[in-house]
Amino acid sequence: MKPIRSMMFVPGNKPSMIEKAAKAKADALILDLEDSVPPAERLKARELIVSRLSWLAEQRQRIYVRINRSPYLYDFDDMRAVVGPHVEGIVLSKPNGPEDVDCISMMLNEVEHRKGMAIGATRLIPTLETARSMELVYEIAKRDRVTALGGAAARSADTERALGYVWSADGREVLYLKSRVVMAARAAGKAPLGGLWQQVHDIEGLRAFLARDRELGMTGVFLLHPSNVAPANETFSPSAAEIAYYEGMIDAHAAAVAAGRASCIYDGEHIDIAHVETARQIVAMATSVEN
Repeated sequence: MKPIRSMMFVPGNKPSMIEKAAKAKADALILDLEDSVPPAERLKARELIVSRLSWLAEQRQRIYVRINRSPYLYDFDDMRAVVGPHVEGIVLSKPNGPEDVDCISMMLNEVEHRKGMAIGATRLIPTLETARSMELVYEIAKRDRVTALGGAAARSADTERALGYVWSADGREVLYLKSRVVMAARAAGKAPLGGLWQQVHDIEGLRAFLARDRELGMTGVFLLHPSNVAPANETFSPSAAEIAYYEGMIDAHAAAVAAGRASCIYDGEHIDIAHVETARQIVAMATSVEN
């Protein structure tokens, strides 16, 4: 599966915003049935999303849907309506723990069975917005359907309320949380996704925010506005300079091996096979993004 560098939320009750979002070149869209849609319009939003899925598929757009939940259960009617060949997965807001992921997985088994789909075809991206889910992050990450973890920490939103921290522009207060998300996701072989940058017109602030997430090990980000997509895709893709540097490293080490050595000096630094494995991973990631 191609990596997701940018996942943009789109209110499910706004047809013009759905059409505009499809032109933004985000790696994936999250068609929202939850917080960005007024409760009175959620049924209408569900119908609109279902009506646009095949058109979005024609645009070669990867689609996730964020469904609603009550205090007790995720919305089965939302799942039954949207799950199908054009929806890659479901975004789960505010899971309390791994048992919520297990519960929705069983519900998805039933929906996929009724629709004649392969069981397990629909992926899950839980967003960690409760203190308990953050504490049990690895248990959530290792569930089979989970393909990525959302480690978003927007100002004044669910995560801030759950943990009681005070938001800062440099993100010091969520450094531990985001690092836990990265470690749990990597340990489970899943993708860690960061976010959210709510000051959507502050592009320089966004770039600094994205750079910090990439430095921590995040592989992509949740977004709110089309103007934020290009900076995200750029940040979470190896630059031309990085690719040239790592390709040169691979070549330098290959020459050293041919001469009977396991290490060499490259660009003033000692390198060995561990560094080359990193270089190969980054070059492969660049290739997967391009194709």
